[in-house]
Amino acid sequence: MPDTGAFPLKSPTAADSAASVCVIIPTFRRPEGLATAMRSICVQTGVSHLIVCDNSPEASARPQVAAFDAPFPVTFLHEPATGVANARNTAVAACDCAFIAFLDDDEEAPEGWLAEMVATQRRFDADVVFGPVTARVPNSGSPHAAYFTHFFSRFGPEQSGLLSYYYGCGNALLRAAALPSKTPFSVLQNEMGGEDDILFTAMKADGKVMAWAAEAPVFEDVPPHRATFSYTLRRGFAYGQGPSHSTGTNGRFIACAGWMVQGVVQAALFGMASLFAFVVRHPRRAFILDKAARGLGKTLWFPPFKMKFYGASLLKKRQIAPQAV
Repeated sequence: MPDTGAFPLKSPTAADSAASVCVIIPTFRRPEGLATAMRSICVQTGVSHLIVCDNSPEASARPQVAAFDAPFPVTFLHEPATGVANARNTAVAACDCAFIAFLDDDEEAPEGWLAEMVATQRRFDADVVFGPVTARVPNSGSPHAAYFTHFFSRFGPEQSGLLSYYYGCGNALLRAAALPSKTPFSVLQNEMGGEDDILFTAMKADGKVMAWAAEAPVFEDVPPHRATFSYTLRRGFAYGQGPSHSTGTNGRFIACAGWMVQGVVQAALFGMASLFAFVVRHPRRAFILDKAARGLGKTLWFPPFKMKFYGASLLKKRQIAPQAV
């Protein structure tokens, strides 16, 4: 069971929740990133409540959140059962606001971010609003720096408007009443990720309205150990698995088969193209290889090929140097 300890630091009143926004930051052993993310929330307008949900077994962020001074109620939650869906569900269940904004613990929201997200929601009466993500990648001198920056960024339409598709949870605003439950993320995805894909696929199928807030970007700070091919190709493979896995999990088997067929073609064409591109040192060779990895993921989306980046899998990788996560 999640542990709230001595928190919340300040308790929201019933009046606060009438048409309010709760910002949720899930975190796992990333103190510097969490500090940046929390500070960026303090420059926003319209924040009714901030929830930080620590998914590390030892609740390492507890003293950091306790010492954080904010002009709005702050709640620290400890979800000791590691897993990205567990952390999100615990935070959502504790939120009593009309809207929920998600910010990752490696992201920074510039001033005006939340106001733009809310304005877009009101303009289109959207159930979910997504915004851009601009990656800040360490300057390693790699010839593939442009690829790494592009990989970790999120791009969308130049103008705000309705969407026929969805993005991930980081930098997203959700209408609480539109969620299927107070624990809407699939715990089957705790180690694999993609819990947001499954949720948003189901919400889209249920007719929920999704929108894009072009003027509401956030920045994502990418650690050096992630700005590598060994990480991005595995992650690209996992991203490719997303649509096949979410449609298959939601019982849309014809759509899933379509994604798998598309994946076979994509992997074959871009796989051959990437071999040639690396031989001739084409400047976009990394982008081509990434497309091949994503195509392969669309085809091999089921166990034992499903990639694991979170939960118990993450603990095993980081038990020697937990602060490096």
